[in-house]
Amino acid sequence: MSLFLPEGVLVGHWTDRDGWTGCTAVLAPEGAVVACEVRGGGPGTRETDLLGPAASAPGANAVVLSGGSVFGLAAADGVVRRLEEAGIGYRTRAGVVPLVASAVVFDLATGDPAARPGPEAGYAAATVAAREVERGSVGAGTGCTVGKLLGPGAWTKGGLGFAGRSLAGGGTVAALAVVNAFGEVLAEDGSILAGAWRDGAYRRTVDLLARGESPSRPWREATTLVCVLTDAALTKTQAWLVARAASAGVARAVDPAATAVDGDVVYCVATGRKDMDGLTLAAVAADVTAAAIRDGVRRATSAPGCPSAAERSAGEAGP
Repeated sequence: MSLFLPEGVLVGHWTDRDGWTGCTAVLAPEGAVVACEVRGGGPGTRETDLLGPAASAPGANAVVLSGGSVFGLAAADGVVRRLEEAGIGYRTRAGVVPLVASAVVFDLATGDPAARPGPEAGYAAATVAAREVERGSVGAGTGCTVGKLLGPGAWTKGGLGFAGRSLAGGGTVAALAVVNAFGEVLAEDGSILAGAWRDGAYRRTVDLLARGESPSRPWREATTLVCVLTDAALTKTQAWLVARAASAGVARAVDPAATAVDGDVVYCVATGRKDMDGLTLAAVAADVTAAAIRDGVRRATSAPGCPSAAERSAGEAGP
């Protein structure tokens, strides 16, 4: 079992290492409240309005994070089918209706552009969902890259990360992050963990832009996706505020964040099993979000033509 994963939450991956894409299903327990906050200018999402504080439903039964750009939204259909088979969803006169939210990253340029997670991939991810969270170049993190400004030859491998903390009283807050950012990922001390690489060193995206560097076709091709997971008892509005606060964690670990070419989205899944202080919860959610993003690039392994941060730091990545 992964430490800090709230009771009742399950996580499963489907990974395609030939096409360099994948998807991740986060299954919420019965009674969970789910909300989200969209910050990026180029999001690719499904059921986002359902998760707003004004929507009548308490949230969703699952959240799917996927590669494949807009094509990857189809992975949610497979999760819907899997949940329907298990009798999980909102009960109506016509039967059980699973509600599945989804967000995608653009990874089509990493491997085979024709390789996209579809319904069968989503079904497979939901089928293997468990209490263990595998990290790195898996699931939705399989084809992720960061540091997009200078083009594919300068990218560094992104990935999927996880981090969490325990709170006084026995509660937990965790975050799952899919790291495919336009900008670079920053370490705790502000140095660059992974980003655009030129002449044997990382280069800050903001500095490059200020000097007149032109983006290399980054339109809607970058995104950081986060799913905050907690056993707190929250209303829909409170869960939305936690997701909103966690966006600050994205900005701590990714620079620049929420740009016009990023589709940054933060979800909050609250299982309702613990009473927690809202201020503490929001502050810690931002902290673990930043930690999960850093974990994603630290655990990533290289893809063809795209070195990992570990290879870059070891001097194995070439020019």
